[in-house]
Amino acid sequence: WNVIVYFAPFQLSQKTMYTHPINSIAATTGVIEIPPARRGWKSLQFNLRGFPQLYAARGCCVAPLPDFSINGLHWSLVIYPGGSPCAEDDYLSAFLSLHSGRSTTVTWEISVIDTFGRKKNSQGEATSSFAVAAVANSDGWDNLIRRSFVLDPSNKMLDGYGTLSFIISIKDAQNHFVPTNPLSNAIRGLFLDEASSDVCIEVTMSETKEDGKKKVKVLGSYPAHRFILKTCAPMLAALCESNSGEGTTTVSLTGIRPSVFFLLLLYVYGGRIPKLELKSKAKEIIDAADKYSIVNLKLEAEAVYVESTRITVENAIDNLLYADSKNLALLKETVIDFLADNGEEVIGKIEFKDSDMPGNIVKDVLVAVARNKKEVRNEVISGLNVMRVSELRRKLDEKGLNVDGSRETMIMIEALKSSAVDS
Repeated sequence: WNVIVYFAPFQLSQKTMYTHPINSIAATTGVIEIPPARRGWKSLQFNLRGFPQLYAARGCCVAPLPDFSINGLHWSLVIYPGGSPCAEDDYLSAFLSLHSGRSTTVTWEISVIDTFGRKKNSQGEATSSFAVAAVANSDGWDNLIRRSFVLDPSNKMLDGYGTLSFIISIKDAQNHFVPTNPLSNAIRGLFLDEASSDVCIEVTMSETKEDGKKKVKVLGSYPAHRFILKTCAPMLAALCESNSGEGTTTVSLTGIRPSVFFLLLLYVYGGRIPKLELKSKAKEIIDAADKYSIVNLKLEAEAVYVESTRITVENAIDNLLYADSKNLALLKETVIDFLADNGEEVIGKIEFKDSDMPGNIVKDVLVAVARNKKEVRNEVISGLNVMRVSELRRKLDEKGLNVDGSRETMIMIEALKSSAVDS
């Protein structure tokens, strides 16, 4: 898509509403439909590439962003990189505009998300009346989010291409009831269902009795199904296969708390683990998910751990070694970024022993320095060697490739796949 930046004459009503004609500068915009966060809503994600380079004068908006259709009405998203005429200093603005269809009242929401998909503006949903071919054909937020916050590399709002992402969500006016596909509910319904299970997994620990003999104590017992484990937890399924036979197979596990294994199995059956549980048990869940090859849970717990852990001089090396031992590329990148950004303090307080350090650490630090320089200068990051871990994982996942690997492994897989496609 070609995106034009132009100055827009405006008119005011009780709400800040504008009309939008045309004039100058180009950027690139992509639009994708995404699963809505709430049932009965429809959502689109607008990815505005090269945001830092867009003309940021007040009252100058980006257009024409692609029109879109929801509920039989034609809409557009209008963005002011430097703020609308009524915005406060250092704010960007965004508005939902009705182009054709019929006058309507809808509930809507505009979100600005970071590279992890987290909403960063404070405004929630709003309900507005829109009229076709009238002054009241648009509504939105003058002070949507601070421009300086978006441009600060530490907030991770822009990817390597300087892309800023917006999500526009509109509540379905009809909201007809349509039952969902029953398969996911059926799988979740089998969770801990003893009657249909063919495996019993026991979490155990050894106790030493007074006479010195060891006794195995069962801490928790969990019925499960081989066919589900084979698909979602292959290493766990392999343990069950090694003890396969007629009837229910019993498998004993040690080295894991029952509360952690319960969450692990819940995830395998399609359940959602509350974020507070992920946060409080992040390292235990990472360890267990890594051990039993539950890759997506491992990466989800890693992301929560990275978000909730402040890297310091005191914990940097411990986190670096832990990341290397579990192939936690995102955590490793976070620590390396810290080392690269705090070089003087790190050199004075951290002792680096070659025998303890992960391989490629020097290369990783150089990559972080080169990438951070590009981000500070708002340059486009396109090479695989300096691409961020989240972007590498996204590329591999889109191609159905394994995302559970070190940065070097992911770069090699992506390069091999790209060369195979080219040939």
